[in-house]
Amino acid sequence: MSAVPSLGRIVHYQLTDEDADDINRRRDDYEAFQRSRTPVLPGQAGRDGHVAHVGTRVMAGNAFPAMIVRTYSGATDVNLQVHLDGNDTYWVTSSIEGDQPGTWHWPPRA
Repeated sequence: MSAVPSLGRIVHYQLTDEDADDINRRRDDYEAFQRSRTPVLPGQAGRDGHVAHVGTRVMAGNAFPAMIVRTYSGATDVNLQVHLDGNDTYWVTSSIEGDQPGTWHWPPRA
């Protein structure tokens, strides 16, 4: 019998093509913003409200650790915060257990 998903547990999530496109687009957008902005002069207030998405490029099929942040009664579908190789995370909703892109699975025992 498989373990029951519960809040705070770490699983592995496999990215889909759409996930990878979303993540890479956010990172590309931040790089473009950085190239286009003018530097803040000393003594001036800094700009705020921008979130830096910085990290290595991702591809469909890449697997990353993810924390279960919501469970649904009687179901194996969960919401996840995927921890990427960078300073950002990716929110996945209603993912089911499996071994295909877009699904999560328990990490293998070491």
